[in-house]
Amino acid sequence: MNFSDKPDRSSSKAYKWERYKDTDILPMWIADTEFRCAEPILSALHSRVEDGLFGYTLPAHDTEALEAVVAWCQRQYGWKIEPNWIVWTPGVVPAFNVAIKAYCQAGDTVIVQTPNYPPLLAAPAINDLNRACIDTIQVDGRWTLDFDALERAAADPKATLFIMCNPMNPVGSVLNQEELDRVAAICRKHSVMLCSDEIHCDLILDDVPHLPAGAHPELAEYSVTLMAASKTFNVAGLGTSFAIIPGSKVRAAFNKSARGIVPWVTVTGLTATNAAFRHCDDWHKQQLAYLKANRDYLVAEINKIEGLKASTPAATFLLWVDASGLQVQDTQLWCEAKGIGPSAGKDFGDKNCFRLNFGCSRDYLVEAIEKLKS
Repeated sequence: MNFSDKPDRSSSKAYKWERYKDTDILPMWIADTEFRCAEPILSALHSRVEDGLFGYTLPAHDTEALEAVVAWCQRQYGWKIEPNWIVWTPGVVPAFNVAIKAYCQAGDTVIVQTPNYPPLLAAPAINDLNRACIDTIQVDGRWTLDFDALERAAADPKATLFIMCNPMNPVGSVLNQEELDRVAAICRKHSVMLCSDEIHCDLILDDVPHLPAGAHPELAEYSVTLMAASKTFNVAGLGTSFAIIPGSKVRAAFNKSARGIVPWVTVTGLTATNAAFRHCDDWHKQQLAYLKANRDYLVAEINKIEGLKASTPAATFLLWVDASGLQVQDTQLWCEAKGIGPSAGKDFGDKNCFRLNFGCSRDYLVEAIEKLKS
């Protein structure tokens, strides 16, 4: 796989590129990559299309896809799960909205960390609930949760659910064992359910493990863990993710809240997930190496630009850039005037920052840096 390719995405109507269509602005915003899918995924999809039949397919009947998820969790995280813990969902965004419906009542408060990606921040209000924000803070140059703030928020009797993002989007940190232990202790002490969005968990660039929330002994019966092949293998457009819910009562409540509203995942999405988790290990390793080199280049160059600074993210293909040193009114407009289209920091909860997507050819990053320095 040549990750340096720059495919023309205009014919696919890619959302990332449609936003700045017919401009000279380089899109570096929405979190998908510019990498063509691994050949085993394409081959599996071709075979499924050649079948020619796309009638109703109950996801639970795709035992191969279920077994692939089980094997992946064991191989990647040392987490032994049961197939019946898996609930297929058409994306993590509908999944954490379903979790809100399942575990919250009118007047309740949902805890979220900030900065965070916009759909997660929006979820409480969409469901007519209150939102309590806890800061993500830097300790010794590394982003982590403000655990004192989490403790205070969880102590509110109205707080019933904490939606956590791990690895964190946009700051890229990965919770370590001590941090996950603290999350577990706080949530259990105050009877707060945990919904952990772990969609970037297979994009860890440093030598640190991913610790799934549902694998923690104190959280297994009180959590929903959200994962997908979508970010890692660039198949987000196929609308397929999964929740892992060990607790039978928690799982039943989740399924009940989704009934009649959330559609089945697609047959192509199941096919792609199965192929990704079974046959794409080499592609995955090559991508991580390429992303790590891209990250290191981008962090170094961003920190050379007066007014900008960034810490090195341990995971994801996203860089959170602090632009407060520019002392401009609108960092997004400043970037776009330079010819770069990042994700706007104000949408994540911090107007002085912006987020850059480095899941692309190095050539694009070089172009971006040249533009930002101009």
